[in-house]
Amino acid sequence: MDPVTALRRIAFLLERSQAATYRVKAFRTAAGVVDAMGPREAAERVAAGTLERLSGIGPRTAQVIREARAGEVPGYLERLEEEASAEPAPEGGRELLSRLRGDCHLHSDWSDGGSPIEEMGLTAAELGHEWAVLTDHSPRLTVASGLSPERLREQLAVVERLNEEWAPFRLLTGIECDILPDGSLDQEPELLERLDVVVVSVHSKLRMDPAPMTRRLEAAVRHPQANVLGHCTGRLLSGRGRPESRFDADRVFAACAEAGTAVEINCRPERLDPPRRLLRQAVEAGTLFAIDTDAHAPGQLDWQINGCARAEECGVPAERVVTTWPVERLLEWAV
Repeated sequence: MDPVTALRRIAFLLERSQAATYRVKAFRTAAGVVDAMGPREAAERVAAGTLERLSGIGPRTAQVIREARAGEVPGYLERLEEEASAEPAPEGGRELLSRLRGDCHLHSDWSDGGSPIEEMGLTAAELGHEWAVLTDHSPRLTVASGLSPERLREQLAVVERLNEEWAPFRLLTGIECDILPDGSLDQEPELLERLDVVVVSVHSKLRMDPAPMTRRLEAAVRHPQANVLGHCTGRLLSGRGRPESRFDADRVFAACAEAGTAVEINCRPERLDPPRRLLRQAVEAGTLFAIDTDAHAPGQLDWQINGCARAEECGVPAERVVTTWPVERLLEWAV
């Protein structure tokens, strides 16, 4: 087994299980070190027992490299694969999963993600995506290193360069834009017009009274540049948890249907937003949907089955799921 492949796969599986960031980083860093030195030097260092003298390679990552160089499946990788296969899989969702072409919501280390844009895009392509949308946070979310207009412009240039190298896979430009208390969006209008896809989400004042929260969401989803309403209730199911934001779902979903704004089916295990009762209301309202991972690391791009299972259970028609669409149709809708 190629050591770089083994190290990256371990990092992927750790991210998928939401392991501590420092553990993931150790394996991704080691993969970068091995990739930079090349197979000849790696073989020489394995033979001489000097791998651990290199910055970025520790005892555990060195053992993975040695086992891979010996033609074995590293024991640590094998154990993680066994743990992953033993996890209870969601019931259903496989047919819809097979129809997905992309993901409208993912983050890089430009905001609060843990990996570079390159790693996120390459992993999305490896998983079989035809396209994915980079949606780092907007400026007001300083705790998540939200992108100022200047940084977002820099990112657009980076994505343009990467797409020249990655064809036919395409990384689309986007943002997860904060919905401000008055329903306006947290980014310069000119920049929002330049982006391929805009996800709009509430991250502040989540316990606003239902009436103003309803008006806030209605205004946001009707914004001409809004394409996807992200994790609409803001709930968190794990840790200390967080209750759902309260709003008139009939009114908000009717506004989404009228404006053509998709309701996100957020696949993060701690979100699974919207809840099933609201997902069924959105189906009845006639909205579009986006089955998104909200991934903050490459290994989390594999979470779409969570949303697909819930979508099938709640009767979401596949033809109304924008993440099943080819990129040309997606971009035509998102204009």
